[in-house]
Amino acid sequence: MGYTEKSLLRGAETAGTDAAATALRRKQVRRAVIAASIGNALEWFDMIAYGTFALIIAKLFFPTTNESASLLLALATFGVSFLMRPLGAIVLGSYADRAGRKAALTMSIFLMMIGTLIIVVVPTHAHIGIAASVIILIARLIQGFSAGGEFGSATAFLIEYAPDRRAYYASWQVASQGGAILLAALFGAVLNATLTQVQLESWGWRVPFIFGLLIAPVGYYIRRHMEETPEFSEAEASKSPLSDMFSGQKLRLLVTVGFVALGSVGNYLALYMPTYSIRQLGLPATVGFMATLVVGVIMALASPYFGALADRKGPARVMTVAAALTAVLCYPLFSLVVNHPTVGTLMIVQVALGTLATAYFAPMPALMSAIFPVQVRTTGLSLGYNIAVTVFGGFAPFILTWLIASTGSKLSPSYYLLAIAGMALVSLTMARRKFGQR
Repeated sequence: MGYTEKSLLRGAETAGTDAAATALRRKQVRRAVIAASIGNALEWFDMIAYGTFALIIAKLFFPTTNESASLLLALATFGVSFLMRPLGAIVLGSYADRAGRKAALTMSIFLMMIGTLIIVVVPTHAHIGIAASVIILIARLIQGFSAGGEFGSATAFLIEYAPDRRAYYASWQVASQGGAILLAALFGAVLNATLTQVQLESWGWRVPFIFGLLIAPVGYYIRRHMEETPEFSEAEASKSPLSDMFSGQKLRLLVTVGFVALGSVGNYLALYMPTYSIRQLGLPATVGFMATLVVGVIMALASPYFGALADRKGPARVMTVAAALTAVLCYPLFSLVVNHPTVGTLMIVQVALGTLATAYFAPMPALMSAIFPVQVRTTGLSLGYNIAVTVFGGFAPFILTWLIASTGSKLSPSYYLLAIAGMALVSLTMARRKFGQR
């Protein structure tokens, strides 16, 4: 065999090895996307199901002589669970930076299962009195603690498995949230259309949570059998990531909270729309669920597109455009639906707000991960995300209900959204100038 033939043979062998390595790498990334997304989707599905059936849960677990007071109590319980998120971010985020992303992801989905199980089996106020309200609160607190570590661990897991297309692969987290919104809205629409009010209140509202409980073990199994991320395995783990975070990364954390706020409020506003459309616009319940379903479809389908766009243009640039458009359009959109409360105008508003929220949220995990070094990445991601979600997003339904009641204006949601969009634009400007995220 001549020299040329040997060279060609070696080249073919090398090409074959490279092709096999590439195929293996793609398979690992696909598994990472599934492992990270399924828990994230489950977290959102349970949370959206609670928000979707807030009116029924208020009646069954927080009965008062005043319907609005019952709803506020139910929404407050929805919001109080978010107070556990920063604690979950500290505990599970630090755990992920010490022991690995896989360990934290496995623990978070296990805790999520426990919280969902409690909601599935808890008797109502009519059967055990105030204990029912307390048990529901405990379940939501467990879920809040679990969710506190879920986003940061899952985002770091995806980013570190796919360093060459970070925004695209991280956007699948947002797509999974869209799928969860879509599925929860379908459950709400179908159950409300097919069951009587008595059936809904006796057992129908539990069906989505039972479904979530059946899916959770699948996610747990997948996460238990995933490999640790290459980037974390090669880095020297921090012995005290929380201390390192606050000693040298406080400004990065503050900026992150500022721009995450808009992504959080945009999403939770979509969850609030069924309640808003029923109580403020006088539309049927099924219309509200369909409006939420529209947002779910947009997030599920458009998130990877905006992620890929962010890989080309830069996450901060895409997010800045989306935030500016949100600030400009939020008041006109709410004016349209308040002055013309029809199915058509509600759908137009939901399409516009859903598209803007997706364009902003899909690149956000990549921008967050780029700001924090690998040694404290999950701690920074978890704290930044969950502080913003707790302060601005989790209590958004409660705040919006209170604002409308206090001001008497159905346009109050647009004022809140405008203020948060302005804060996000300031934070994005700092991220681009101070941390080089151009």
